[in-house]
Amino acid sequence: MDKSKELELKKIATEIRKSIIIQTASAGSGHPGGSLSGVEILTYLYFVEMNIDPKNPKDPDRDRFVLSKGHASPLLYAVLAEKGFISKDELTGFRQIHSNLQGHPDMKKVPGVEMSTGSLGQGLSVANGMALAGKLDGKRYRVYVLLGDGEIQEGQIWEAAMTAAHYKLDNLTAFLDHNGLQIDGKITEVMSPEPVDEKFKAFGWHVIKIDGHDFNQIEKAVAEAKTIKGRPTIIIAETVKGKGVSFMENEAGWHGTAPNKEQAQKALEELQKQLESLEVQG
Repeated sequence: MDKSKELELKKIATEIRKSIIIQTASAGSGHPGGSLSGVEILTYLYFVEMNIDPKNPKDPDRDRFVLSKGHASPLLYAVLAEKGFISKDELTGFRQIHSNLQGHPDMKKVPGVEMSTGSLGQGLSVANGMALAGKLDGKRYRVYVLLGDGEIQEGQIWEAAMTAAHYKLDNLTAFLDHNGLQIDGKITEVMSPEPVDEKFKAFGWHVIKIDGHDFNQIEKAVAEAKTIKGRPTIIIAETVKGKGVSFMENEAGWHGTAPNKEQAQKALEELQKQLESLEVQG
């Protein structure tokens, strides 16, 4: 990836992080930590990789994305707003009673949302169905899904992992947002899913491990996944919960706690400084 493209993506990612803070602070609730950790992954998918059109969100040939960790809806909404599926003005209505932007994404109300998610463990099964349908219909679209590392403690994930390999869903790529934390603390202390890479290999998946905040590594991993035939791919992305906001990083307490007015202001100031630094580089 050339430097100018990488710089552009970093700017977009920073704007998305600002929108995550604005949403959760406006609502006084939500999940900022795990939303911030997945920013680079979705930024790359939506602004480089996926065949999608905000003006035609139901295009039958579009690529699909499923946010299996549906509580990270501020991330998805921020990306959809940045891409033009929804208005940025809607973001301040996050979690409000009459808003379309509820705490978990609603496919019937929000353009660009492929599946209503939030019950953890279900998203990979849905993504399997989309990928299998594409195979049966002779379509060339690809399906991407973002999993949480606490989420993969759910048994349904492993049923879905077995199913994806059985049906040779090589048009399916899963990302694991491996930030190491869940609502009650470290995933290894709550209910360890490790070794994640070896488990998915045993279930018949192609496994790639990357730094989930490095656009160049994300690009190479996605490209590699597209060359794999006869089996699905999982990209295990090592990430930092709360990435981009110093006082939120690697703190499990920010899993489901919204910043107050003062904390939000501090976070937005930090992010604005990062953006200005990127502007100087450009």
